[in-house]
Amino acid sequence: MADLTNFDPNSVGNPNFNIFGLPSSEADSRLVIMPIPWEVTVSYNAGTARAPDHILTASLQVDLFDPDIKDAWRQGFYMRTPDKKILTKSDYLRKEAELYINYISQGEVVEENKFMCKTLREINAGSLFLNDWVYEQTKQLLNEDKLVGLLGGDHSTPFGYFRAIADKYEDFGILQIDAHCDLREAYEGFHYSHASIMYNALNQIPQLKKLVQVGIRDYCEEELDYINNSNGRVKTFFDKDIKESQFEGNTWKSIVDDIVKELPQNVFISFDIDGLNPKLCPRTGTPVQGGFEVDQIFYLFKKLMESGRKIIGFDLNEVGVSHDEWDENVGARVLYKLCNLLIASNPVNA
Repeated sequence: MADLTNFDPNSVGNPNFNIFGLPSSEADSRLVIMPIPWEVTVSYNAGTARAPDHILTASLQVDLFDPDIKDAWRQGFYMRTPDKKILTKSDYLRKEAELYINYISQGEVVEENKFMCKTLREINAGSLFLNDWVYEQTKQLLNEDKLVGLLGGDHSTPFGYFRAIADKYEDFGILQIDAHCDLREAYEGFHYSHASIMYNALNQIPQLKKLVQVGIRDYCEEELDYINNSNGRVKTFFDKDIKESQFEGNTWKSIVDDIVKELPQNVFISFDIDGLNPKLCPRTGTPVQGGFEVDQIFYLFKKLMESGRKIIGFDLNEVGVSHDEWDENVGARVLYKLCNLLIASNPVNA
């Protein structure tokens, strides 16, 4: 544990310290945040690759007092420095992807253009590299008995972490907060697209027994067919259905109870920030009207904890960056809550 003798949790965040202004090192922190500066396959707005640095700055404004989970920070939160080689690779492949996406958006046939075929191969190879890199990094931390949170980047980034979690737990479920299903197969030709993360996880990780999606409001018929043909492995709470249920008098508590019932004992939280109302994340990659207030999601997390289920990891992705730091500010507060939840769900003497 870090030496907190002279640390004042009520004071302003110290920029010379780490995330949330905490005087922790990786060695003395129980929870390590892995920043993944990667956004190669984003379909609309870019910028999320640089979100970890912006969230780090914004985190200094987050008060450490959490009325639901007190003093979790004392066990140590530490965020690694984003890997510059990963960011450089992302920037290069992102430019290639933009050319490719523009090409196919004109109705052109990829197979008829050798350059575009080469570009697609490079992007898919880069994504495989990223998946393996994330797997090795997170697996090492898990082997050191660290709790791990992943901070993107786009929503393709946690696939390697899912694999590492699967090595540790024989079965687990994912609670996905998102505007999108992410169940497309090789979206735009990208095998590990941000729009394919859950499709890949379900098809390649047998330990993933259940996917519960909440807030979905932008999806295609192919994804709906996948859900309907999943034999219950995927349960989706569509934003439209949630809102209509509330309009007809049902409470958020009753809806949350139904969501929690669908989850297995071990739960990984995969949080795409665009699951929130876009007024809270206007510069996210693909904003969609509708969505949740942060307090609604925090209430869901609270009830998940009260149910006795175990949170085994989390990712937070698709946070945009801006001149006024609004998106980063919201992202930092969501990140802090997720860190507190992961600590509280894994007591030291359990």
